[in-house]
Amino acid sequence: MLFKEGAELYSYETHHESGENVLYINYLGAPIVPSLESSGDVMAHAFGVLGEEKGISRIVFVQQRNYSYDSRQVNAMMEIVALRERLVNVENILSNEKLSILGFSYERAYSFFNYLLNELLFFDPIKAYHEVRGEYFSQKSSQEKGVDNSEYVWHLERIVGYFEDLGLIKTLKPFFDDYSPGSREVYSEFFKSNIMPNFTFTQMVSALPRDAEILEQYELGSVGEKAVVTILKIPNQTKPIYHISLPEYNLKEDHHMLLNLARGVLIEHRPTKEEFNDSERVRQTFFNVARDLITDLSGSKGITITYSEIESLARILVRYTIGFGVLEVLLLDEALQDLMVNAPVSLSPIYIRHNEYGECTTNLIPSADDADSWAAKFRMLSGRALDEANPILDTNLELGSVNARVAIIQSPLSAGGLAYTLRRHRDKPWTLPLFMKNKMIDGLGAGLLSFIIDGARTMLVAGTRSSGKTSLLGSLLLEIMPNHRIITVEDTLELPVSAMKKLNYDILSMKVRGALMGESTEVSATEGIRASLRLGDSGLIVGEIRSEEAKALYEAMRVGALANVVAGTIHGGSPYSVFDRVVNDLEVPVTSFKATDLIVVANPIRTPDGLHSNRRVLSITEVRKHWEKDPLIEGGFVDLMKYDVEKDMLVPTDDLINGDSEILKEIAGNVKGWAGNWDAIWDNVLLRKDIKEGIVEAAEKYNLPEILEAEFVVKSNNAFHEISDEVTSEKGLPLRIDVFPKWKTWMEREVKKLKN
Repeated sequence: MLFKEGAELYSYETHHESGENVLYINYLGAPIVPSLESSGDVMAHAFGVLGEEKGISRIVFVQQRNYSYDSRQVNAMMEIVALRERLVNVENILSNEKLSILGFSYERAYSFFNYLLNELLFFDPIKAYHEVRGEYFSQKSSQEKGVDNSEYVWHLERIVGYFEDLGLIKTLKPFFDDYSPGSREVYSEFFKSNIMPNFTFTQMVSALPRDAEILEQYELGSVGEKAVVTILKIPNQTKPIYHISLPEYNLKEDHHMLLNLARGVLIEHRPTKEEFNDSERVRQTFFNVARDLITDLSGSKGITITYSEIESLARILVRYTIGFGVLEVLLLDEALQDLMVNAPVSLSPIYIRHNEYGECTTNLIPSADDADSWAAKFRMLSGRALDEANPILDTNLELGSVNARVAIIQSPLSAGGLAYTLRRHRDKPWTLPLFMKNKMIDGLGAGLLSFIIDGARTMLVAGTRSSGKTSLLGSLLLEIMPNHRIITVEDTLELPVSAMKKLNYDILSMKVRGALMGESTEVSATEGIRASLRLGDSGLIVGEIRSEEAKALYEAMRVGALANVVAGTIHGGSPYSVFDRVVNDLEVPVTSFKATDLIVVANPIRTPDGLHSNRRVLSITEVRKHWEKDPLIEGGFVDLMKYDVEKDMLVPTDDLINGDSEILKEIAGNVKGWAGNWDAIWDNVLLRKDIKEGIVEAAEKYNLPEILEAEFVVKSNNAFHEISDEVTSEKGLPLRIDVFPKWKTWMEREVKKLKN
């Protein structure tokens, strides 16, 4: 809290924050809520302070919750302060010299101007405008009747002009038709405070924008702590508003007081760097302490509070002491993809990217204090440096089931200081049926990739940023049978390793040094990949290929070919751009690149209106081995499936339909009954397609979205393989005509269990 207990009521302090001067005025213990729009006394006091403190950009009234007025509103107030300064101290409108020439109007003019400038202007500038305008018309009327008051009328006309040049008057003039002199309702059209609890510095714009259309509204969080999200469309603006009403910003005053008192105790016991290594345990410990502390404080202060309210306040307290404040609440929203905090942080709102509405502006404005606090915690969580010598930090944030990738930059790379981007991962792993439901891939594409994964081939999943390539790679991992070991190599942990361990996968995660990081105790990605080759017979999955680790990956591809899946993601918009990046940028020899069997390209597709984009798999391409220098010119890339923009889906190419796929034939060459039998190969791809589509259809038919999730999909894959083994023992080949009916019977039995 800025002002300590016992600080003088209505005292003020100015602080320089993120390039702006912020005026804090103490209203702790005041009998009213400080509001410029509702209280003339509050407004007059603020004007008086602005007359003494120069260069103020923002005003914050400090109470149990703080009320912040932004630079646009403060600038309008400064214009009024400047107007009074001009009339009183520059033009000396109240001096005898100025008024003596008015003759018999002297006393009336002095009385009116003194009332206007010293009593009314700062208390109610709108009423002051109407009063001076009314006096002008009254004196003008008297002048027309022969009264000699031309000098007084001239002064009044000039002052009316000054008022009409004020930004506040210009903005509120359209509302004057309904204005009643002395009413303060009109001020609410201009003055709207952003709310900040005393335990955080993030501002929340509470009022909904005028003329906004509500597109959707939903709730986040648990009972008693629900945040309300409202998606708004503003006319003539392409970017929607993501307006969130945070529960901690709408607490009762006595609950705010309890939080402020408890926070003052807890911040003296911040966890050490070592304790942060087990963040879940630390959060639970702090939660227990916070709960006991709030219970004791409520008793000592005589505040009646329920057990559920104590728990809710304790969770809020943890969030704003050792946690990440508003970021945590935003990350509860499963519909969010990205969360961006630009530099300088206090001068712009947080932006988010929404699954349905694209990029949105939020009503939350963080502060430099928030940014610094988050940075310190991310440094401790990651064990990585973030300073001028190391201005980039990539790490992860895990909050229960919520997981996000965090990218932070600071000066000198970021001219405005700290900036953040958080990529929210889905709470559960993506699956191929989920992607089918979202039309990113169709059933045949899913069946084809499942077949190739089972064939233990090497592949790269390519795409631009936010194309879904890492999520797609994660869904392909679930197509690997759980009896095969998997090793993942990532600099920032994004693959669904924890979820796969819960599904009984034998999976080992290796965390390596990022390509953009300086020296650290972490092992390089190159050494990590090479180490994986010494850890036994395993599939190798590399989160993202960015730098020199590409050479080591291709070593693994060549060593592991025909034995285990080797796969990774890479930036690229086409098979040739992947080749160009790998060979020319990352300096992998052309002959080594031939170890790639398959390139899957995923990218967002823009809608015709330019406002939306949909993630789609654009191509599934095999890499043949006969070419020497350039696979594009020499026919080294053969599309098996290609995106059709009119159908908005992948369609098989003639090469696939006619059985002209060297990769599929090589897979079949090691399987009894498939070697040289294209019909059997194609039958198995279609069988996998039917099974994936069967899951999607059943989820919709029986309203069981949970069967699209990883747990059921893995169970289905296991059932498919067991049934295939059973049919093979009986009939020699696991043909679709025999396997699919048995799988469908299994599926119906499982659905019945779930519905009961």
